[in-house]
Amino acid sequence: MYAKTLEKLIEELQKLPGIGPKSAQRLAFHFLATPRKSVEDLTSALLEAKDKISYCTVCFNVTDINPCKNCSDESRLSDTICVVAESKDLAALERSGVFQGKYHVLGGLLSPLDGIEPETLRIKELLARINKVKEVVLAISPTTEGDATVIYLTKLLRPLGVNLTRIAYGL
Repeated sequence: MYAKTLEKLIEELQKLPGIGPKSAQRLAFHFLATPRKSVEDLTSALLEAKDKISYCTVCFNVTDINPCKNCSDESRLSDTICVVAESKDLAALERSGVFQGKYHVLGGLLSPLDGIEPETLRIKELLARINKVKEVVLAISPTTEGDATVIYLTKLLRPLGVNLTRIAYGL
């Protein structure tokens, strides 16, 4: 229906999460109508992020410095770790300005049907950090996968003598 080049662009845009055929088509036509400089800036930002962003070797948040700024911040409480599923969850908590401790990003939630087993997540790394910690805050969504992850982590962490807390949710 469209030129091969445009079809290829639409096809590639559909690979992005949450982008279906119609959204991909809208984006493709938007890029065609956008000045070349704006498209080059977007391309440059994507490539720079791909080249410079990695995972913090301590908490596994996405970062362009290692360790990340949260792990390097001496003013943060080092005896409290907040466990989150993804970096976007960490960012949401940071925007609230409430939590002043350190973080640990699991890299997902347990979901055996999707092939996400405990070995797939950064649970070993969390356990390795526990020796200096008094409290672990589980900031994990109350979904089936989130609850399964919390139950699994609770069984592992409770015998280690750390205080376990789960953030409130609801109304």
